[in-house]
Amino acid sequence: MTMEIDDLLRELNDQRRTFRVTMRGLTSADAVKRTTVSDLTLGGLLKHLTWCERGWTHVLTEQPGTPDGMLDVSQYVWPGGDFEQLLASYDEAVRATDEAVRTASLDKLVAMPSAPWDPDPEPMSVRRIVLHVLRETAQHAGHADIIRETLDGQSTTAHLYES
Repeated sequence: MTMEIDDLLRELNDQRRTFRVTMRGLTSADAVKRTTVSDLTLGGLLKHLTWCERGWTHVLTEQPGTPDGMLDVSQYVWPGGDFEQLLASYDEAVRATDEAVRTASLDKLVAMPSAPWDPDPEPMSVRRIVLHVLRETAQHAGHADIIRETLDGQSTTAHLYES
């Protein structure tokens, strides 16, 4: 593994940890509550980032076809259920992404699946895919922090360095 891969995964995992802190102590009922004018919920964001990790791992490992749910507009909706299982699914997806990145060359170009908004996409480097997942995770970590603070006053920043 190269220093660059180590650095990219370190930053990505820092953002994942920030996101994961917002989930501490939540119940399934908390995870489906809308606390802002947005339809986003903490469970919905967790479902979406789990899908993102799985989808990009699918692409990184060059599995054929479009990843399941890639074009599903309800990917931000989590109707409820076993929140602990959803957390475990996210953690499993994170491990799979990290493993795929560790075994890849960052310069390798990977074919992208077609989508309605881009029927003939250009290939992306593994590096760019990792940076995309990093950006996506950071963006949604911020959303989650706002939702959580509105839900019960908990601030991710205040809890980042708690054990």
